[in-house]
Amino acid sequence: MATKTPRPARPAYRCGECGWETAKWVGRCGECQAWGTVAEAAAASGLTAAAPVSAPAVPIGDVPISDATFRTSGVPELDRVLGGGMVPGAAVLLAGEPGVGKSTLLLEVAAQTARTRRRVLYVTGEESAGQVRLRAERTGGVQPELYLAAETDLGALLTHVEQVRPELLVVDSVQTIGAAGTDGAPGGVTQVKEVSAALVRVAKTRGIATVLVGHVTKDGSIAGPRVLEHLVDVVLHFEGERSSRFRMLRAVKNRFGPVDEVGCFDLGPEGIDAVTDPTGLFIEQHQGRVAGTCITVTLEGRRPLPAEIQALVTPSPLERPRRTTSGLDGARIAMVLAVLQQHCGIRLHSQDVFASTVGGARVIDPASDLAVAVAIASASQGTALPPGIVALGEIGLAGELRRVRDLPQRLAEADRLGFRAAIVPWERARPPGSRPEPVGDLQVVEAAHVAEALRTLSLLPETGSAGPGHGPRG
Repeated sequence: MATKTPRPARPAYRCGECGWETAKWVGRCGECQAWGTVAEAAAASGLTAAAPVSAPAVPIGDVPISDATFRTSGVPELDRVLGGGMVPGAAVLLAGEPGVGKSTLLLEVAAQTARTRRRVLYVTGEESAGQVRLRAERTGGVQPELYLAAETDLGALLTHVEQVRPELLVVDSVQTIGAAGTDGAPGGVTQVKEVSAALVRVAKTRGIATVLVGHVTKDGSIAGPRVLEHLVDVVLHFEGERSSRFRMLRAVKNRFGPVDEVGCFDLGPEGIDAVTDPTGLFIEQHQGRVAGTCITVTLEGRRPLPAEIQALVTPSPLERPRRTTSGLDGARIAMVLAVLQQHCGIRLHSQDVFASTVGGARVIDPASDLAVAVAIASASQGTALPPGIVALGEIGLAGELRRVRDLPQRLAEADRLGFRAAIVPWERARPPGSRPEPVGDLQVVEAAHVAEALRTLSLLPETGSAGPGHGPRG
């Protein structure tokens, strides 16, 4: 009886971005819809045999943690975002748009670390060593323990690591490093996976804190395969407007700390400086009382940041008046304008309305709705607010004020900055007739409706009687 010859296994193809598999090659991944990422996967060679272990397994309580403690990077805002500092053996991926200041920030981190007599190796694949030296001269980053190398080959980079034996390794950038014997050009999916895996392996085995610079695509996501973000321990995004010196560092992934911390930096001609108190960047210092301005306190992650909202209302010669915003969500501004006209009697249908933030801040927190409404009403009436007022609250379509998250932290920040009073949403759980407790020297005034808040600040027009007639609760 003839036996059937087993048919050879069909080759499988796998997406380098998401790992989706298919029996035949396709030009576009059926899972993540990426083009040109599907390639033939290596066939399995059967069962894997047992191999010697690098170290025996021990109870988790017996694992030493002395080698995994935080060490300061010398930049306090970076330490805040990382959760306390750099961890030996940790791999950090820093991404951001071109020209935002990634290289300047990492050169400052390298210089500050070298000042503590810890050896640092800075490998650049985008610039020459002389260009980096010139920038270090300008920013005061020339240190004896800071070693610099210009390499684009992975093998040469690993040789530098063997010779220098650094405690901190900076690679700028991972897309410019190529691995010999690996298919594709540097920056391709296969190359980035091989280079990043090798660097992370060296970081773990030698206990070297490693920072990799990553490019971003047009939509702001990190270029290369998604496996790059899975390999590293921390993913940071460095962002900021080109027209502003202000930069923000956010953690998207962090195995050693929170992911909702934000670091603030000031990028200038002399380098980059950490901004531990960014109040002056977002609040304009006026000589006197000015109509059309209001201060609010937003939350960036867990960090309360003050922001000034400015508004200008002028008669419009156009049939359709202009609604122009800068740093604010245009859709929410349109909603606030509709609420002011419908529920507060402020007629804006024939007025041009301009609203913006100070210092290039981007405010998308719904808690800023009340400050926007106050600024627009102040500009419309030509009436300036009393000094030392902050406004916090989300506005609903019926004009009601909704409670915002982490209000105590916002009020504590307003008190620290020296404000006198805060207009906040009414706390419905408060017993009738009771008043809110002050926060330090800050008086808290509650309002249930936006019209009530405007009436408290004397910003309603004389003919405006919309909204509930309750007095201020504070």
